[in-house]
Amino acid sequence: MPPDSQPAALPAPELPPLSAPTPPGLLELFVAFARMSLAGFGGVLVWARRSIVDQHRWMTADEFNETFALCHFLPGPNIVNLSVVFGSRFRGIPGGIAAFAGLVGPPVVIVTILAALYARYGEIDALRRILAGVSSVAVGLLVAVVLRMMMPLIRKRDLVGLLILAAVFIAIGLLRLPLPAVLLVAIPLSIAITLVMRRRVAA
Repeated sequence: MPPDSQPAALPAPELPPLSAPTPPGLLELFVAFARMSLAGFGGVLVWARRSIVDQHRWMTADEFNETFALCHFLPGPNIVNLSVVFGSRFRGIPGGIAAFAGLVGPPVVIVTILAALYARYGEIDALRRILAGVSSVAVGLLVAVVLRMMMPLIRKRDLVGLLILAAVFIAIGLLRLPLPAVLLVAIPLSIAITLVMRRRVAA
């Protein structure tokens, strides 16, 4: 072999393409949201995001944030709206019903039993201390999921989105301005800014 010659490089093996997650069936939707509701002490949002984004990968983090943002501005509880929208996205109206039934069914049974027990034993000091501890855990879980939902904005360095987020937090959380008035200003403003930025990128 001549000294300057180099052996031919072997072609890199082709990796099989990553398969997309299989859309959930009706029973899988019911079971997934039933597990979320049974695990969701202090709020289901934490477990819903973990199950949908991290565990099953049915949505990306951005898709979950966008869907939750839509559900947040619809009438009714946010997580209930999310279950119906999510189930309908994959399996239509039956999927929305299955996800809703899984989310609401088990807690209704448990809460009915606990309500009867609380009516009888609710004055016990030990029970009150337990409920106070549970409320502290619920606040911690809520803060954790809010920080995780902010990560897509931070990774993309979306300064405008973070500024709007901070402005809404200050207006509602610190200044105690009415929620409908803040949303009437924040929603059209954020949509207009997004459209302008997309037009600049397209140009």
